Amino acid sequence: MLRLPAGIKVWVSIAPVDMRKSFNGLAALVQTQWQQDVMSGQLFVFMGKRKDRVKVLYWDENGFALWYKRLESGVYRLPRVEKTVVKMSMVELSLLLEGIDLTDKRRLKAV
Repeated sequence: MLRLPAGIKVWVSIAPVDMRKSFNGLAALVQTQWQQDVMSGQLFVFMGKRKDRVKVLYWDENGFALWYKRLESGVYRLPRVEKTVVKMSMVELSLLLEGIDLTDKRRLKAV
């Protein structure tokens, strides 16, 4: 499990991402499509088309770190929103990574 400060910002891609992408590909997505500073220390979360895998990209003071998780059964559930990126709290990210259903769109803030 990730052990990070509670105040850290978490950005989640609602649109599926090619899970073959690694550090550079995901960082380029964050900078070009999301218009975010990838070296800000924030967390950037990506899911594939099947929604059973998640990658978390973050800047760790001296380099990128990439955390990857696959659910053995079931899928990650996010709300359907009009935006392609949503902001969530660390608590919501922890719930998501545990496989908890987050389809209540009132919980997440679309950006």
